Amino acid sequence: MKVWSGDGTNLLSPISAYLAAILLLCRTTSSQYSSDQCSWKGSGLTHEGHTRDVEQVYLRCSQGSLEWLYPTGAIIVNLRPNTASPAAQRLTACIKPSAGSRGSNIYLDRASQLKLLLTESQQALGQVHCFGIQEGALFIEAIPYRDISRKITAFQYELVNARQGSLTGPCQPCSDEELLMAVCTSDFVVRGSVVGVEEAPEQESVAVAVSWLYRQKSRVFASAGGRARRWTGRVKTPPQCAARLTQGRARDDQLLLTGSVRFGEAWLGCASRYTDFLRVYRTAQERGTNPCHVDTD
Repeated sequence: MKVWSGDGTNLLSPISAYLAAILLLCRTTSSQYSSDQCSWKGSGLTHEGHTRDVEQVYLRCSQGSLEWLYPTGAIIVNLRPNTASPAAQRLTACIKPSAGSRGSNIYLDRASQLKLLLTESQQALGQVHCFGIQEGALFIEAIPYRDISRKITAFQYELVNARQGSLTGPCQPCSDEELLMAVCTSDFVVRGSVVGVEEAPEQESVAVAVSWLYRQKSRVFASAGGRARRWTGRVKTPPQCAARLTQGRARDDQLLLTGSVRFGEAWLGCASRYTDFLRVYRTAQERGTNPCHVDTD
């Protein structure tokens, strides 16, 4: 068995030998399901005396959570949609560790080959990480601490389509057809201007002053108050996308922003200058190819 880091480097270390021993020699415990098959909560204390146990966990909802108290041994978490359609196999799984998540390292397990996804220290940052469900199950391996009394591994997960799950990938411009479809199907669609950028590791948060709110989910944009109908909010995006939004533009340039809501936060999808969107929309309107109606007055 081989254990790989995120950059493809083979990890030859005591921990890899430990993982190999777990996978090859362990006694696998019986599967445990939560009552609703969406969330799971378990304790490593059930492995007492069997520290090499590997427990199988199956979660079959579009979103939920996992909480592993006092981690010992390992658990394999299978995230699967509750459908057998071919499109379901192209879904992306996104996980957001709790800020205090500790006590384990998280790998992707595909045919007993492990790829490091999140170290214990990376989990503490609480950032969203995504992967295709076809890449394998999550292998969560407890770090063998002497004192596990304050160790809890916890995260939320969501299954989304591939475009919505591209939270840290390259910032690719959308085609005209993708832009029009995004306006019709995204969790939020707003018109506004960028008023600030807040940097963070692997992602940035763009502050947006919204002049027109077409649609939003989960109230990610709040009313700015006053008589004028204005909203404010933050949209998360990879750093290169934030640069594209702000480069060479005046502070009051109007943008059309679309995207998805992940874990209660707005994430950027398709974006364009509002004037460019109007051109695309009106051309499609003349051709009768608009997928939906948008109020452009």
